[in-house]
Amino acid sequence: MFDKQKTIAKKISLQGVGLYTEKNVTITFKPAPENSGFLFVRTDIEEKPSIKAHLSLLFNETTDRGIILEKNGLKICTSKQVLAALMGMDLDNVIIELDNMEFPIMDGSSKYFVEAIEKAGVIEQNAKRGYYSIKEIISHVDSKTGGEIIASPYKKLEIVTLVDFDSKFINIQNAVLKLKYPDQFKQIASSRTFCFLYEKENFKKDGNISRYSSSSNEIAKHNLLEIMGYLTLIGVKLKGKIIAYNTDSHINTQFARKLIQNIQTHKYVPKFDLTKKPILDIRNIMKILPHKPPFLLVDKIMELTEDCVIGVKNVTMNESFFMGHFPKEPIMPGVLQIEAIAQVGGILVLNQVKNPEYYSTYFLKIDKVKFKKKVIPGDLLVFQVDLLEPIRRGIVHMQGKGYVNNQLVVEAEVMAKIVKIQES
Repeated sequence: MFDKQKTIAKKISLQGVGLYTEKNVTITFKPAPENSGFLFVRTDIEEKPSIKAHLSLLFNETTDRGIILEKNGLKICTSKQVLAALMGMDLDNVIIELDNMEFPIMDGSSKYFVEAIEKAGVIEQNAKRGYYSIKEIISHVDSKTGGEIIASPYKKLEIVTLVDFDSKFINIQNAVLKLKYPDQFKQIASSRTFCFLYEKENFKKDGNISRYSSSSNEIAKHNLLEIMGYLTLIGVKLKGKIIAYNTDSHINTQFARKLIQNIQTHKYVPKFDLTKKPILDIRNIMKILPHKPPFLLVDKIMELTEDCVIGVKNVTMNESFFMGHFPKEPIMPGVLQIEAIAQVGGILVLNQVKNPEYYSTYFLKIDKVKFKKKVIPGDLLVFQVDLLEPIRRGIVHMQGKGYVNNQLVVEAEVMAKIVKIQES
């Protein structure tokens, strides 16, 4: 069962006033293509420039004015509540147009943005959704404030926030969000950014602390909302447990930076035990693939699921292609690395059909090819190939990456067609 990307079903608009600019602004949510992410578009500028929601475009990580994104002098301000709403409603790809530099503050919560998304509707797309599972403890502590945020491995995304300001105006609060159903997020979405100031001012008027202190856990819920806004900026959906204590925008930013560093280090590197018995050895592989030596470019399969396969190629000096490419500096040809990706992907596909020896796969398209490092004799080349979308009418769309010593050396998207070559 594929977990697919999602966008909204139709466009929808709402209006409000910016908190800091105090200007009227109209925003419009629109459906976006697969793998687009969240894209902000300034319609008040003739060229209609756009900014993708990503931490690399954060303008000022210490600002008290929430998330401000900047690109080539163009700014998008006060986007935290909107980003949290997009994440909380389980979306992947949305275009957000606005006719000013600042989003409307509404009541300081994500409530109205969530209601707009609900009214527009959410639909599934064809492309498979990607996740990053936190594999180790990741944390950030602010020595000045004592605020802290910690992430640890977990089977799904769960966020816990704790607030203890040591203040007579508010008692200790906590909030928990288990991101499985958008309905649970709606309980968080209505938390306002103004709640603490509101309670403090009202306490000054009547002095009844029991009336305002800890009247709800709205501050803890809004802190959770803020964290979600920053998590959208890492560029991938997470699986893990996050516990946050007295966090602020600076802590959230530094934590998000650490997450991105961890993802860049670990996300795409296949992990397997070389001492483990392979799922398919060379004899099993030759029963599935039509290719035979010297053009068989995969030696064993270490992992195999319905949408992902990891294969290994031992690159040795006695490979026939090294005789001419190049005798004085032997390098595995890039085209053969792409062919190896296709063969590993072919095992993924043909393993799912009855009598795979009666089928073959043929290239239709190769795209987004990059060669990062040379592959030379003695290298152990590890390939991970993932289906990018479900197979339809025999058409297969795959993404393959090759690694040597845990470093990416080649990547490409491959489209192929499964063809029956004989009946018996």
